[in-house]
Amino acid sequence: MRIRRRSFGDFVKAFLAFVALAVLLVGVPGALATQIGWPLPNGVPSLDWLQQEITVQTFLNILTVVVWLAWAQFTACVLVEMKAALSGVGVPGRVPGAGPSQLLARQLVAALLLVGATAASFTPGLSQLGQSGYDANQKPTVAAAQQTPGFFAQQQEQAADTAAALADQASHAASHADAGGSTAKQGDTKYYRIQPPEGRHHDSLWEIAERHLGDGRRYKEIFELNKDRIQPDGSKLSEASLIRPGWIMEMPGDARGGDLVEMPDAAPHVSPDVQQQISDYAQTGDHAQGAGGSGAQGGGHEHAGGGATQVSVPEQQRPAHDAGHQQATGVDAESDSSFGLPEALLTAPLLAAGLLGALGRRRRQALWQSAFGAVGGRRGMEPPTPSGDAQDVQDALLVGADPEGVRLLDRSLRGLAASLAEESRALPVVYAAWLSNGDLHLQLAQPAGKPPAPWQQGQDQTFWMLARTDAERYEDVDTAAPYPGLVSLGTMDDSRLLLNLEAVPGIVSLSGREADRAAVFASVAAELATNGWSDRMTITLVGFGQDLTPLAPNRIRHLEDVEALVETMEAETRQRRGALGAAGHDSVLTGRTGPAQHTRWAPHLVLLAAQPSADDAVKLAELAADAGRLGIGYLVGTETGDLPGAAWEMEITGQGKLLAPLLGLELDAQLLPVAQQRAVVELFVEADPERESDRPANTPPFLVDISEQGRPAVYARLVGPYEIIGLDTPDGERSALLHEALALLLLHREGVHPRVLSSALWPRGVTDDVRDALLDRLRDWLGADPDGTPRLGRDATGRLTLAKSVVSDLDVLRSLYHEATQGKGVGSRAVRGRLLTDALVLVRGPLLADRPEGRYRWLTHEIVDAQLPLLVADTGLALCEFHMEKNRAEKAIEALNAALRTAPADERLWHELLRATHATGDTSELTALATDLIGRSGARGLPPRTEALLDELLPTWRDAVAAVG
Repeated sequence: MRIRRRSFGDFVKAFLAFVALAVLLVGVPGALATQIGWPLPNGVPSLDWLQQEITVQTFLNILTVVVWLAWAQFTACVLVEMKAALSGVGVPGRVPGAGPSQLLARQLVAALLLVGATAASFTPGLSQLGQSGYDANQKPTVAAAQQTPGFFAQQQEQAADTAAALADQASHAASHADAGGSTAKQGDTKYYRIQPPEGRHHDSLWEIAERHLGDGRRYKEIFELNKDRIQPDGSKLSEASLIRPGWIMEMPGDARGGDLVEMPDAAPHVSPDVQQQISDYAQTGDHAQGAGGSGAQGGGHEHAGGGATQVSVPEQQRPAHDAGHQQATGVDAESDSSFGLPEALLTAPLLAAGLLGALGRRRRQALWQSAFGAVGGRRGMEPPTPSGDAQDVQDALLVGADPEGVRLLDRSLRGLAASLAEESRALPVVYAAWLSNGDLHLQLAQPAGKPPAPWQQGQDQTFWMLARTDAERYEDVDTAAPYPGLVSLGTMDDSRLLLNLEAVPGIVSLSGREADRAAVFASVAAELATNGWSDRMTITLVGFGQDLTPLAPNRIRHLEDVEALVETMEAETRQRRGALGAAGHDSVLTGRTGPAQHTRWAPHLVLLAAQPSADDAVKLAELAADAGRLGIGYLVGTETGDLPGAAWEMEITGQGKLLAPLLGLELDAQLLPVAQQRAVVELFVEADPERESDRPANTPPFLVDISEQGRPAVYARLVGPYEIIGLDTPDGERSALLHEALALLLLHREGVHPRVLSSALWPRGVTDDVRDALLDRLRDWLGADPDGTPRLGRDATGRLTLAKSVVSDLDVLRSLYHEATQGKGVGSRAVRGRLLTDALVLVRGPLLADRPEGRYRWLTHEIVDAQLPLLVADTGLALCEFHMEKNRAEKAIEALNAALRTAPADERLWHELLRATHATGDTSELTALATDLIGRSGARGLPPRTEALLDELLPTWRDAVAAVG
């Protein structure tokens, strides 16, 4: 946006506006009161009053009443406009029946605030930030060096200029309304030539409509007039966001401005070549559109002209090889490079990391519950192997997740909060955050002074920046999450935008097709429910997402309709206002840095996908007006894009673009389409230990032939130090990489997607040829079975699998335990004892005990670190039971101690060890064991069940332990 600076004429306008407002608001009622007096009767009139003659005084009284009513209506308009301007709620409310009167009030208020002291707060925060963004982009600041998207700029510096732009816009809108808002006759046709970029500023249809039509939303008219018409360079306008310098745009007849050309012969300042181009372009008109506009290009972009609020991205932010071409990544589109995996999750690293972490916690919870509570027939020991869409989604999560990025973001934000608390400074209000090449940029609502080290000043006073190298120095700190409402919206090239929903001064509206909106809402809900930079929050969903509850039952709740939402939020808004007042805080941010930081001020984020009625929309706007300081955020879907109180208006297109024209934003939206949403929910539901299932209990994914005839060709020892038997050690530096790849395949006998393998071995990325070369070397190293079958193959889905002749000790351990407890060992006590003893002998330590530092980081995504101790503990318990049946307490103690070396935190093993020791009758040994347990428990003390067991086995254990010292 080209900002117009204040001139002497602006001050004159402001003075005249002040005089006009004073006359209309004060002079009119003063004159009526002093010159005419009270126009209504002093008492209740009788019926005779109706029969009296109408005098001149009666007529004057009636006219006075009309004038009083008109004055009251105009005063209400002024108050509404002033409130909207000063509070930054968003679109002002409409006063009934006050069309021209409210327009006059708006123009007078805008002109007055243009130079007033309150001009800095004239517009809502986010709207102002975006409108001033282009001006900020033109400043030769360190923003270019930081490569931070410059779509937000100083709120205080540019607000007055935005007020002038809004005043001009209101004037243009009035002229447009007088003209009927229609395109003029063909004889009045005007043309505009797209201007080359100036610095970082680039022309867009929105700005052209803003300058020459008085309303940026009328860019659609320009698009429709020029869609699919041949431009001078031979190309066509197919998307409203993709225009090029030198193109010619036919303009509606009511367009005005110095850059317009009415006709070539009427524009002597235009060169002959340009005149000829405009003349040729004028001949293509509507008839050419009808004849040639149905080609592939025109038909493939029907959504671009159907209401999508699109803005050109600065050329510097586009890929250098082709600034005009963009690949569709919408709800229904998938890239060939994804190898069949859902692209939506591959390109959402923070969302994928949150989902993957929550899924891992859910599966671990299932393991522990099934082990300690015998829930669901102990089926949690082996989580079900997903298939179909669920398997593809799980692989996409493994490939796309960036847990390191989440960890750095969380530590950086908490570290900032801790540093500010040490300096007794309040948390600044953060509207948004950009993640760009590992660096974190926070956009503040207003300047907040010098940031604490290692944070630095960004491109201006409203940006705080933290380099990735500085973020890596942060350690975990015991402080509340300062900005839990941050959520990813999308990306622009290498930069990812996170909007702080709870800090927006009003409603964030989202328009577009219902299916596209649903994909955005599902993505936002899923990330808020599982993100790693929040402590506590409530997410209220209305109109969608009934199946999302399994992701976070403690965070997500559903309401039936908007009426229930309004009732709920009215009560919560009152409660939060009262709590803040009682605590002496002006916002939730100050509450998060005080002594009660871990118990108060959790955000409440409302996601309303259903279109609210006009009355409900007004109620929501009123609630959202004060929501920013209360920690409440609103994201509301709308079909029309016109929502009262909307501080930030966005639109999602069918091509997967998230647009906010007034902010200068055009993002590749982060989406969670319905198919992937269902698959994600399926993963969480299958991990629920209390879910009914007909699947056989505790079945390993791969059973080994444990007979003498089942000797493997390749045997890998993973439980303890990593060893491989049956293969020669590879030469060179690639040996470690081959070992790691084989370990990953051995832990996933169901198959590993090639992209999962490459992302595990090369977290920072790798080219296809390097990955394929590794697979070739791995295939050659493993060799083939005697029948010629390669030991590294692929299944029907293209996933990498190992032959049954390649076995690990973990496979053998699982098979031995399964055979002892559910196979041959069930009917033969001797067989059960031998199998359990053989299984426990295999345990030589933790998984991959000697793995080199910096490798095997993919193990953080696995639950084998929880499965292995539980499996070893179950084996030890089963062998203990086997020996105790024959009263062989010493043998039982030996088995339990062997299991404790791998599972030292398993309470069940300690309980059985206490019982077995008690069975020996050695009180001193039992006392020593109790003393050891107390030493291991630390400050927390013994678990209640362990204390109860000791009270039963050794009532005097407390005195005995105290005597031992």
